[in-house]
Amino acid sequence: MNNESCAFAIPTRFTHAGLILPRGKTGLGSNVVGDPCIVRDESVGGYRMFLFFDPPGHGQAVCRSTTNAGPGQWEPPTPLAFTNPQDLVDGTTHKPYLVQLARQPNVAAKINGRYCLVSVGHTLGWKQKFIHQAWSESLAGPWTWEKEPLIPVGEPDDFDAKHTDAVSGFFFPERNEILYYYMGYPLKSQARVISPFGSAQGIAIQKAGEKSARKLGPFLPPCQKECHWASGYLGGFQLLPGKSHKWIALLNASPTAPNHDITEVWTEEPPPSLGGFAWCDEDFPVRNWRLADEPMEWIDDLPAAAVANGEGTNMWRHHLLALPDGRAAIYYNSGYYGQEQLYMVFADV
Repeated sequence: MNNESCAFAIPTRFTHAGLILPRGKTGLGSNVVGDPCIVRDESVGGYRMFLFFDPPGHGQAVCRSTTNAGPGQWEPPTPLAFTNPQDLVDGTTHKPYLVQLARQPNVAAKINGRYCLVSVGHTLGWKQKFIHQAWSESLAGPWTWEKEPLIPVGEPDDFDAKHTDAVSGFFFPERNEILYYYMGYPLKSQARVISPFGSAQGIAIQKAGEKSARKLGPFLPPCQKECHWASGYLGGFQLLPGKSHKWIALLNASPTAPNHDITEVWTEEPPPSLGGFAWCDEDFPVRNWRLADEPMEWIDDLPAAAVANGEGTNMWRHHLLALPDGRAAIYYNSGYYGQEQLYMVFADV
């Protein structure tokens, strides 16, 4: 598939390929290996993946083939390198995402000679997450952090007053702007009948060269239809040019609404998390998004071989990689909260 001009239909058939990157038994990556973001990298002859690699929370992995990016092809992840780690609030970050060209999937955007990385920091012992930004002249790093948050939490009544989380970024050269999608978690009940405390997808715009992003507010809340696969909360969001629609998006969501009376971190995103699609027919994809009626796959419909291989409970933070042979690989982490590994399916697009 030619990434310079490809567009995608919403796929309906998926073939499980298996485990891509396992958790470590101890030490680095022994909690979570997931939340992938993949770009082409000519310097390694294949692809570079940025991922949630915990501990320490951030990492990268390399595949040295452009034609085979499945099981056995990815080198073990290593942490990202930073020139100014002292500027990280609380000393760490997680869920890194490399800004890509909006109309060229899996192509890293070089903006004024540098690549842009966005990630999620936290304060108060993970009680408040925010989005910050780093820059590098190389996809391999090292990365230099901006000292101020890119997308801070909102005011007490806002949809994102508790966290701004799970960010993705896409560059529109003709506008000289980066469009960010992110999860916004509220502190207070929102004006929804279904899931008033569930995270919604928010959007923000940054002009190239500016230090902060301008919030446009929530654009896709939990679906207000009982038992819909996305009626509980909405997660990570990958923008893709579409065939039948101008834009499609790959995201994760859940039919289960958070219980505000339970305070454990995982209850902000109760299982099951599922992968699925949304679409938009606007020229600039900031409003009028619609969710698909069904997810990619319900947990109960996972093939027995996938379950035996460790999949189940949740499927998080899906990311599509366009392959040269016309197929698409979709990567995601699956498993219990905080005990996830990275898997892949092939999709007919």
